[in-house]
Amino acid sequence: MPPDRPRRRSRTRYEGPTRKILVVDDEPDLEPLILQRMRRQIRSGQYEFQFAGNGVEAVALLEQDKEIELVLSDINMPRMDGLTLLQQIPQITDDIRSVIISAYGDMDNIRTAMNRGAFDFVTKPVDFKDLDITIERALNNLAEWRNALAARDQLVSLQRELDIARRLQESILPKSFPKSDDFEISGFMQAARNVGGDFYDFLELPNGNVGLVIADVSDKGVSAAMFMMSARTTIKGAALDGCDAAEVLTRANDLLSADNPNMMFVTAFYAEYEPASGTLTYANGGHDLPVLVDRDGARTIPSTGGVALGVLPGMPYSAESIKMQVGDTFVAYTDGVTDAMSPQEEQFGVGRRMQLFAEKPPSHAGATVNDVVAAVKRFAAEQDQFDDITCLVLQRLAPGSRL
Repeated sequence: MPPDRPRRRSRTRYEGPTRKILVVDDEPDLEPLILQRMRRQIRSGQYEFQFAGNGVEAVALLEQDKEIELVLSDINMPRMDGLTLLQQIPQITDDIRSVIISAYGDMDNIRTAMNRGAFDFVTKPVDFKDLDITIERALNNLAEWRNALAARDQLVSLQRELDIARRLQESILPKSFPKSDDFEISGFMQAARNVGGDFYDFLELPNGNVGLVIADVSDKGVSAAMFMMSARTTIKGAALDGCDAAEVLTRANDLLSADNPNMMFVTAFYAEYEPASGTLTYANGGHDLPVLVDRDGARTIPSTGGVALGVLPGMPYSAESIKMQVGDTFVAYTDGVTDAMSPQEEQFGVGRRMQLFAEKPPSHAGATVNDVVAAVKRFAAEQDQFDDITCLVLQRLAPGSRL
């Protein structure tokens, strides 16, 4: 009897529609690299890639193929560069998202690209894990924006628009958290009926540190959700450009203030964590101060001052540092936690938050997030949630202690 032939491993077929992506770059090595690194998504039918060597070729392809949903473009190219291409795309279609691929540190061009409508950016050399996440976020955001446009003619109440804004809000939140033997991060956001524009994010920085941001946009609805995405992008850009915590908020504030016709603002807290030393350096833009829980109990971290972003350009921001010991837990949150109301119309407040950590010290990051959210829900009972509830937790671990 002939020996059994080895069975081929079955591949799971992607069930959704194929998303067409146009890559615009004059480097000939990029096309085979993308086709190789994205082969799983291509074979499954998730993505279909087309390639152009410059902006002129890209315009021709976009005019020819109206099913292209995402443009990944370099900036420096012959005939037509990426910044000029960004100006041309809206004349062809507004049913598309653009992501810029830029050299590390090219902040001026990145800033110009964002002002011309780029959804996000990645830096060279391309980290394909980051690129895959960025592509997914951009396409998810486009899908939600399409839903918003399709539904606007049928809106019969503000609540429908707020529901669209909530989906836009959720589309940019992290879907997973970094895994490390030295620290643990977890976060959660539950949108209220009257969604206010909370968001949180983490960034794996080029120097090996980790950036953390939590923010709360004023106003409600689709306009607030769009302003939230702008705030996230400007903070991310400054952080990846190597700015310290204070400069991250300074740059973000200047950019948001320069183009803010609706006069919205965002309170934001940004921190950079150094895993090797446990040092957390942070700056604050009008946000509720986070809490540090250590062996001595829970306490609010020192203030750095600083006003909300988007109010006025040229505002000063300063930074402070704290040293986290093994087992210490950093807890950031939005005012949806402290301002939650009980049936007796009492606020949850800072005192109950501190009492929570005294009665149940943090065990790990995920459990701490769950404990905070559960405590707020118990306190509010059947009361309607009138603001987003958002919590972001960082815990320094002892080696080998990760659950």
